[in-house]
Amino acid sequence: MPEQPHAVSVLGNLLGYQLVWFLAVYGAGAGRAWPALAAAALFALWQLAGSATPRDDLRLIGIGLGCGVLLDGLLARLQLLHYAAAAVALPPGGAPLWILALWVAFALTLNHSLRWLRGRVLRAALLGLLGGPLAYLAAARLAGAVSFVAPAWHALTVLALGWAGALALVAAVAPDAPPQTAAVTGQRQ
Repeated sequence: MPEQPHAVSVLGNLLGYQLVWFLAVYGAGAGRAWPALAAAALFALWQLAGSATPRDDLRLIGIGLGCGVLLDGLLARLQLLHYAAAAVALPPGGAPLWILALWVAFALTLNHSLRWLRGRVLRAALLGLLGGPLAYLAAARLAGAVSFVAPAWHALTVLALGWAGALALVAAVAPDAPPQTAAVTGQRQ
């Protein structure tokens, strides 16, 4: 039976992601995308260096980026949300780089602190349905990183459905084997 990741690595992954989120949101609220890019890059390097499943993590980063480009790009194009620090976006006028950095960091939780979602599509969809809009509301209220165009329920509905779909997709395609963190176990698989 494969060894489960050590609780410290799971907690480190969760806290590291939260730090990236705060730096990204407060940086964007101040009109800067670089805090998100720097924090996500450092988090990704740290997580990938200690991961026993770096290929799976990279694949989930790709899926996460695709979801971010689609969902946040749609919200920007439909002008349901206005993003702070949106000067550089992918594609132009779409998802700002700081929010895509958050998608990268979030994707790196899916094999680690959120590994319990793997194969649990309904749970993942419910988490996305509730957690996605709540994260954007928090980003709006705490730092002004996003603002909702009235009526806000339009954007919140798209966010809820988009995040439900994105997390359900990730739960369906995430690997079945529990990862190990090499930094904690001292070995690679």
